[in-house]
Amino acid sequence: MAGRIVAGVDGSPPSMAAVEWAAADARRRSLELRLVHVCEPWTGDVGTAEYCAGMLESTADRARGLAPGVEIGTEILPGPVVDDLVRESAQADSLVLGSRGRGGFAGMVLGSTSLALAGHAASPVVVVREAATIRHGRIVVGYDGWQSPAAMEYALKQARAQDAELLALYAWRPPILSSFASAYRMPGESFEENARDAAQQVIPWRGGNPDVRIVDEQVCDHPVAALRNASSTADLVVVSSRGLGEFASTMLGSVSHGVLHHAACPVAVVPAGGASPASR
Repeated sequence: MAGRIVAGVDGSPPSMAAVEWAAADARRRSLELRLVHVCEPWTGDVGTAEYCAGMLESTADRARGLAPGVEIGTEILPGPVVDDLVRESAQADSLVLGSRGRGGFAGMVLGSTSLALAGHAASPVVVVREAATIRHGRIVVGYDGWQSPAAMEYALKQARAQDAELLALYAWRPPILSSFASAYRMPGESFEENARDAAQQVIPWRGGNPDVRIVDEQVCDHPVAALRNASSTADLVVVSSRGLGEFASTMLGSVSHGVLHHAACPVAVVPAGGASPASR
């Protein structure tokens, strides 16, 4: 990951909440903050050059007030919005967006555009619904233990920067089988077996990161419900863009939509990739 946070700006309340989150994150982790606005021609009167420039500069002023000492840059991009933001993500530590927006950002998170972005962004995508009013001191990572190392690495960085506890949450529900198929259940399909395996996968991370309090929990529940419940006492929920089991469709199907619709805190979607359990 590169050393700057990119935030998409459009003047909407969720966008401003995203900028506030990004500014706080940049300050905590001593990263540059880049604010970008996609001013596509079809956005009409709210997409004029004057509006775009004025809105972007006022947002930058807000960010400077929140994060003194952070290097903040701005740029207006011509669109298309997904292409621009995917390019931005290639040089970013993370890409931060509001859950809804105006113009080119409208429907960004909960529509088809978001799926394209989440599937192709090179950096974590953080989705912010509204400004936080309570700090819980906990980061939650949806962890399946096998294809979530990059998500765990990002969650550790956030937990360390926020001086927060990290909860590695494994959620599993029994597959729906016919009465005929249930007679041929394969090994490893019980909750107890899967939960035990998931707990074992957390141990190396705990040993390699002694400065972060890492706890783990295994629940027999649908991941959307488990992450929604955990989000009520979390400052951030982190999921991988790819996974095994119930987390396999995260950000690319019904699970992702459920988490984004119902999570009570920001959600970070991290591209799958290798990472060492001892990664710092």
